[in-house]
Amino acid sequence: MRFCSFSAGGKRRFGLITREDLFLDLKSVSATLTTSGRIQLTEREGIRNLRDWFALGTGGMDAAQRILELHYDDPELLSGHLFSRRQIRILAPIGDPGKIMAIGLNYRDHAEEQNAVIPEIPRMFAKFPSAVIGPEEPIKIPGISRKIDPEAELCMVVLSGGKQLDQEKARKSVAFMIGNDVSARDLQYADKQWVRGKSCDTFAPCGPFISTLDEIGDPHNLRIELRRNGEVKQSSSTSRLIFNCWELVEFISRTSTLCPGDIIFTGTPSGVGVFRDPPEFLQPGDVVEVSIDKLGTLRNPVVKG
Repeated sequence: MRFCSFSAGGKRRFGLITREDLFLDLKSVSATLTTSGRIQLTEREGIRNLRDWFALGTGGMDAAQRILELHYDDPELLSGHLFSRRQIRILAPIGDPGKIMAIGLNYRDHAEEQNAVIPEIPRMFAKFPSAVIGPEEPIKIPGISRKIDPEAELCMVVLSGGKQLDQEKARKSVAFMIGNDVSARDLQYADKQWVRGKSCDTFAPCGPFISTLDEIGDPHNLRIELRRNGEVKQSSSTSRLIFNCWELVEFISRTSTLCPGDIIFTGTPSGVGVFRDPPEFLQPGDVVEVSIDKLGTLRNPVVKG
């Protein structure tokens, strides 16, 4: 399944993308179908967004699958809850994550471009949830920084939470989307740690949708690419991850409880601006696009903050 958040008719919504690329308002359709007895969903009140929906657990995922099946069986049944692409604006899939966890130096080619030693355990840091923006929203360059660097990343979104998850449970606990770990290198290096330089407002573009594992197949065999103004700057494969997705979930959950809607940035490949010769950084007027196989493209313009 592909989950998304969007606005239509002046209202924020969340839902599913059908195989016809229609956008289905999950909250409104679930209310209708639960009342009519067509699906079973015991909790509907207080569900505001995808984070709340994922917190329903298997009941929410089963209901979403049943809704899609009903749509495919009878395309007219849910027509009043469907929107075309031109009728909506896509938003960040998870606009209010409880946590954003990120992994540094997690591609072999990225380690090689800076002559760094391959880490023995994941290098983990955090980004503030207030940094999240969606597709087409501008990345804003703060006035105190001149060295803004985008980073293409495969992200995991936690569907069902827990602590001390093994790798088998990890496979059932997450879905996937595109992220851009924007970094203010001058702030990062001045602080000698990463949080401030990677948590400025707008420094966590995400989207355009969340795909479950069955949609993408092996998450460790996806082409990942970043383009600046149409020119390829990063091009690699998730097969070059040092610590794979399941290892990361296991590692993080040893010490931190993962909650539905939490986001995990898994690292970036080689080609970042700071290690180019000469270094390259974002400027107002630039457009950054991150593409990952089966997950689409995340596009963001760059403006002065």
